[in-house]
Amino acid sequence: MSEEKFKFRGKTLEDLKNMNLNEFSELLNARGRRKIQRGLKENEKKILNDLEEKDLVRTHERNMIVVPQMVGKTVEVYNGQRFIEVEIKKEMLGHYLGEFAKTRKRVQHSAPGLGATRSSQHVPLK
Repeated sequence: MSEEKFKFRGKTLEDLKNMNLNEFSELLNARGRRKIQRGLKENEKKILNDLEEKDLVRTHERNMIVVPQMVGKTVEVYNGQRFIEVEIKKEMLGHYLGEFAKTRKRVQHSAPGLGATRSSQHVPLK
């Protein structure tokens, strides 16, 4: 059984890390390509610079696209309440950071409360 090497649109991770952002943007979908070609915001540039120096960065930039220079690093993304630690993996390339820090909790419904509906009036209280 041979181990298959990771490729993103036919390019290896080493090839992707050697590309500049405009070359990488050509491999993305239309939305991501447009975002990168319009230029990164100051905060996004700062995140990339900080990730070169250290492995952990906190950010509120949920709409930043994961680029090859971020692979293997850890980013704490704000979800509106707290920072969620996200380890960037090669499968995340081209996605947004906000996709990995959910903003809503899963709803867990329990038994209906007293007086919730007409049918719950006939449910025994034990």
